[in-house]
Amino acid sequence: MEISQRYQCLTEVMKSKFIAILFPIDEPENFKKELNKISKEHSKARHIVYAYRIDNKTKSCDDREPKGTAGRPLLELLLKKDLNKVALVVVRYFGGTLLGAGRLLRTYVQSGVNVLKVAGIE
Repeated sequence: MEISQRYQCLTEVMKSKFIAILFPIDEPENFKKELNKISKEHSKARHIVYAYRIDNKTKSCDDREPKGTAGRPLLELLLKKDLNKVALVVVRYFGGTLLGAGRLLRTYVQSGVNVLKVAGIE
């Protein structure tokens, strides 16, 4: 399944803000450009994690979050929903409270699920 436009959704947990952004991509270079734009737009964010899938190419990044709590779970979400030529980025603004690995993982996945719902993907 592919998408044709950008979607965005905010999730807040213990004063941390998670902004999930789902958008179509057709090649890794275009993803890098879009990620640079997002990074500039959210220059004060603590973490910008992501996952993408373009045909059989996949990539994910935890951006200094504990290993396996952010990027990989987002990639698993894209694979589970059989989404192709799509990127999922979650921008985190730290709210002052450490969430712990378990809650962090659940929050990143929930952020991804929330933006998929906004896009009409259940």
